[in-house]
Amino acid sequence: PTINYALDKGAKVILMSHLGRPKGKVDETARLTPVAERLSQLLGKAVKKSDDSIGPSVKSQSNSLKEGEILVLENVRFYKEETENDPEFSKNLASLGDIFVNDAFGSSHRAHASVVGVADYLPAVSGFLLMKEIEYFDKILKNPEHPFYAILGGAKVSDKIEVIKNLLNIADNILIGGGMAYTFLKAQGVKIGSSKLEEEKIDLAGELMDLALKKGKKIVLPCDHIVTDKIEDGAKTEAVGLDIPDGKIAVDIGIKTVELFKQELKDARTVVWNGPLGIFEIEAFSQGTREIASFLASVDAVKVVGGGDTAACIEKMNMVDKFSHISTGGGASLEYLEGKVLPGIAALKEK
Repeated sequence: PTINYALDKGAKVILMSHLGRPKGKVDETARLTPVAERLSQLLGKAVKKSDDSIGPSVKSQSNSLKEGEILVLENVRFYKEETENDPEFSKNLASLGDIFVNDAFGSSHRAHASVVGVADYLPAVSGFLLMKEIEYFDKILKNPEHPFYAILGGAKVSDKIEVIKNLLNIADNILIGGGMAYTFLKAQGVKIGSSKLEEEKIDLAGELMDLALKKGKKIVLPCDHIVTDKIEDGAKTEAVGLDIPDGKIAVDIGIKTVELFKQELKDARTVVWNGPLGIFEIEAFSQGTREIASFLASVDAVKVVGGGDTAACIEKMNMVDKFSHISTGGGASLEYLEGKVLPGIAALKEK
């Protein structure tokens, strides 16, 4: 929508982006040519592509653009100055345009030249997607309707510590599934077999449970599990209760946990969900995530899904339209939920 809006207004559009982590060197597999081709298909019009991000040839291409034309610059991460937020590199990028529009929420937690640096040299505004992301995250963090539930999954407790601390101030209860749940269960003295465990985070998990109690909130953990001997396609699974037998690996939440989570969520007015509840990539381990997604689709609430794996799961199930907002940022949405100000957004707010 942002690109089309600019084109409709007769703008000359120059697009900056990155792909992968080429570490400041040209990597032929990370060129943006396929991206420009795909964009051309989506827009139904020609898209020009530059072989560089800055320099005389790019300058002459940008100068010769006509109104309503688009130029995609080469991967900005081919320059190490991009991730260093180098002022000279930022200035060179900025010299190509008159106005800087940031529409990349998924990169706004990075203080890089194309996200933050350029805003020092041009009038800087947000695109429509970035505005929508800010609007929904601000709604749930600053003025949520209650009951407000957070669902946190994914593999690591360490990724979500600050999120849990911040959400315990705002949400009513937090439901935890996925690989991170087993560290919490271990902290409660539950047997977890060979399931994923962050040994060094057991005490911290216990402290977070205590903190929730102090605040009169609940951290709701799985009460049964789907387990297997090895994590692979076609592996045999079985359902077990709270304790996981030795040698078994928990790969999904069980039926009772699904029902427990549904009971918690049925009256929700606000839900934020970040991280799958099982190893979603493998069909046999994806049932819990699917069940909760299907149930949430029918709940009348503001429902925001953090990017990354959870967004991929909702898309795979063709349920995007059943949620208020599916974020385009994995790391960025986590940092927003931690209560941090994202550098890319701060750069706009200062203008």
